[in-house]
Amino acid sequence: MIPAVMPSYARVDVAFERGEGPYLYATDGRRFLDFGAGIAVSAAGHAHPHLIEALVNQAGKLWHTSNLYRISEQERLAERLVEATFADSVFFCNSGGEAVESSVKMVRKYHHDAGSPERYRVIAFEGAFHGRTLAMISAGANAAHKKGFGPMVDGFDHVSFGNLEEVRGAVTSETAAILVEPVQGEGGIRPAEPGFLLGLREVCDEFGILLIYDEVQCGMGRTGKLFAHEWSGATPDVMAVAKALGGGFPVGACLATQNAASGIVAGTHGSTFGGNPLAMAVANAVMDIVLEDEFLERVGATGESLARRLGELSDQFPKVIEAVRGIGLMWGIKCVGPNVDLANLLVDRGLLVILAADNVVRLLPPLIINDDHLDEAFEIIESCCSELNE
Repeated sequence: MIPAVMPSYARVDVAFERGEGPYLYATDGRRFLDFGAGIAVSAAGHAHPHLIEALVNQAGKLWHTSNLYRISEQERLAERLVEATFADSVFFCNSGGEAVESSVKMVRKYHHDAGSPERYRVIAFEGAFHGRTLAMISAGANAAHKKGFGPMVDGFDHVSFGNLEEVRGAVTSETAAILVEPVQGEGGIRPAEPGFLLGLREVCDEFGILLIYDEVQCGMGRTGKLFAHEWSGATPDVMAVAKALGGGFPVGACLATQNAASGIVAGTHGSTFGGNPLAMAVANAVMDIVLEDEFLERVGATGESLARRLGELSDQFPKVIEAVRGIGLMWGIKCVGPNVDLANLLVDRGLLVILAADNVVRLLPPLIINDDHLDEAFEIIESCCSELNE
């Protein structure tokens, strides 16, 4: 008999009743150090006082009006994102998948209004993940996500991640845009080389197409910059953001230049709940934290410590760890044996991690962790690697 909660997830048999900072507390009394952060969502950790205050204050005033009216907190957040990025304008939605789909709709509308409606195809990459809507599993490259849901949405051409020659070869008179994650998350924590992103920017400029970044997982400070593409200096035309933007509250955003967003006028796109007062109050509180003086510098420094210690573990346990890769506080352990073996051991000993493709275990801790939390995490990781090394 099917359970009341539809079984679309293979859930770990643990339920949490509260959280504090980087810790989660289960209903059976166990405490876990959370190095998954709700899949890179809880950037400020759990139950951060500033986020609680923002949510409670807004909840006592106004929850929802719809986008038929102005929303002051939405306007404030849009202005802050514009000031901090390449963008001139922002569309708000409720999730990463919606944000990326909004991006694809935007580039199609741009070319339509520019007199080239035949330009609708988007070049995407092997290993990519862009969400679970029908269009976004079509844009992604995971065969398991597509199985049974065909036919796929037309308009996506896939090439090898990091291969500029293949990208150039895939551009046709029907190409509208290139869609890429500056750091592939679900694909196994695969950072794009700065030169690759710069090359994509050059290809887009050469052929008159638009560049979309999916920074749903790697954005909002995760890499030590506000957005991961900043390490390369290659700016996009459109960017999808979500996850950490809400710190655990559902929110998504599509950022764009004035040129890219020129086709989006009243009636062309919308979202009932997108940019609602509750979500915007929390997202503004997240921005307060992430934009604090030296916050991103601390993320970068902690990330360097994490990278160094992972490198040492990789050298110490070559029978367990094939490679480590990542940037900032977004790292993957590519396992020699099945990644689930290491992940299960880590969870059993109190460290929450997340699986990814390419036999990788992901480490995506809250951005507020410190050296003491790293010490605790690596004591667990080392003990698990030692056991698997026997």
